[in-house]
Amino acid sequence: MIVVLKQGVTEAKRDQLINWLQDLGLRIHLSVGEYQTVLGLVGDTSQVDMDLVSSLEIVDSVKRVSEPFKCCNRKFHPEDMVVECEGVKIGGGHFAMIAGPCSVESEEQIVTVAKAVKAAGAQLLRGGAFKPRTSPYDFPGLKATGLELLKIARQETGLPFVTEIMSVADLPLFEDVDMLQVGARNMQNFDLLRELGKLDKPILLKRGLANTLKELLMSAEYIMANGNERVILCERGIRTFSDYTRNTLDISAVPMLHELTHLPVIVDPSHATGMARLVPSCALAATAAGADGLIIEVHNDPIHALCDGAQSLRPEEYTELAAKVMQLREVVAG
Repeated sequence: MIVVLKQGVTEAKRDQLINWLQDLGLRIHLSVGEYQTVLGLVGDTSQVDMDLVSSLEIVDSVKRVSEPFKCCNRKFHPEDMVVECEGVKIGGGHFAMIAGPCSVESEEQIVTVAKAVKAAGAQLLRGGAFKPRTSPYDFPGLKATGLELLKIARQETGLPFVTEIMSVADLPLFEDVDMLQVGARNMQNFDLLRELGKLDKPILLKRGLANTLKELLMSAEYIMANGNERVILCERGIRTFSDYTRNTLDISAVPMLHELTHLPVIVDPSHATGMARLVPSCALAATAAGADGLIIEVHNDPIHALCDGAQSLRPEEYTELAAKVMQLREVVAG
């Protein structure tokens, strides 16, 4: 249920209503916008007398929300959310370029790539230290050592970094990580999502390989319901009957998610296509569709990459693409 207050309502009267609703056992999600204030009621709202609330002098309207996701529902928070990561803003008109290798392989590799993507305009570095692999024989990442190498790259370039967490047990290792990524395979790892909800860190939540948008939003709800509202959604392609690309990039997910939620939405064209030559076109398509950012894999030596070299751009290719994205952004924003 949402309660929209009239313009000009004093904080005292607003807080009086909030306290009364909280006494009914409800959690209140407060959204103060430029033109209206919205109270999102989370919990058992069956005991709330809608007619009584509607009759209050400070209330403009009362509506029930049929969708199961509440905290991440745009009806609860009409204005776009801006998620900040060490000074980098994502959402609400702020576009973020995130780039780096699929896996951290060595200090030389991660520092070289970090310097290259920063020079091209990237604001955040990506790099996998813990890698969920389909085959148990594939490179699983450098784990804790990889995290330390990412910190070195951050120190060398000033770029905050995002890296994937796979298990609640690994949380102590991620205390100095700027943004935590939940990969596609862990989108419905609900124990992990609950624990991430207790952190004060931005969370990059990737859509699962065969999950619906509602399921993605319900996963975001797990994080937000536990207290962390700094969630960024990522469309990274879904499994379909198509056999020419690694996955199928669901471009329509970008405007649809923007309609359903106030959370920022970024796109990963690298995992969506699995082919470096297709990444630029899909990156530009995502930008034109209104994405709030791009996360792209870049490797200084893709042929010899230990993970996903086929979908990784070379630094010079990324530089060229980043320039085109920025040009398109001016058109989209204008």
